[in-house]
Amino acid sequence: MLNLSLSFSTWMESVRLCFHITLRNWTVYKKDLIANISPTIADPALVLVSLGLGLGSFITNVEGMTYMQFLAPGLTVATALFTSFFESSYGFYVRMTYENVFKAMLTTPIGVREVVIGEMLWVSLKGAVMAVGVAIVLALCGLMINPWLIPATAIVGLLVALPCGAIGLLSTALVNNINQFQSVYSFIIAPLYFLSGIFFPIANMARPVRIVAEFFPLIHGVRLAQAIFWDKGIAHAFMVSGSILIFQSLVFCSLAYWKIKEKLIA
Repeated sequence: MLNLSLSFSTWMESVRLCFHITLRNWTVYKKDLIANISPTIADPALVLVSLGLGLGSFITNVEGMTYMQFLAPGLTVATALFTSFFESSYGFYVRMTYENVFKAMLTTPIGVREVVIGEMLWVSLKGAVMAVGVAIVLALCGLMINPWLIPATAIVGLLVALPCGAIGLLSTALVNNINQFQSVYSFIIAPLYFLSGIFFPIANMARPVRIVAEFFPLIHGVRLAQAIFWDKGIAHAFMVSGSILIFQSLVFCSLAYWKIKEKLIA
């Protein structure tokens, strides 16, 4: 009984430390809150206006809807992708290498496990909030059939941010300098963005590309967001795409943990 009590006490202390790491990131982030949030909202809006109105004048019908209506769900999910990746790659790298934040943390009761969980909690919450923010803007533009479903986009943002954030964390463990993130972006993140059904139906792509795209976390997030924005097949989307995203999150987060552990205690 004593051992069980000690284990529970240790577990609760670990949870508390994880939340402190997340809170630490929020404390730093909110110092320039407007500057930090503005690009996250402005970039999807710019894409929507330039492509939705520009190409939309030439593309009048995509799967029975306007091009702007087709584009909107994917932009919400793309926000979670970029938010999570850049936070767990460049952001984590700067905290680790230039600011020595984690080196200082590891001299306290905080361990690598708490660092990784705390960082991933921060990334997932940030991705969820940003996705909701973009969804609200798009709903105000009349691009969401049922605005009452906006809170559901938080779940989608979280489910996308976890595996995409883990990819960023894994790349942080593998790169030798900050410039190498450009290669990660070019060969992993950019294909995720352009080949996940955001800008055109994936069914129109070549079969080999479609097969590879099915392994992308973002394509399943796009399907979830489309179900929510178009208010159809939501339960099925969460059951299939949601399950895949959870599985990918577990796999990528586990890999990221072991590689970051090697990096931090080296």
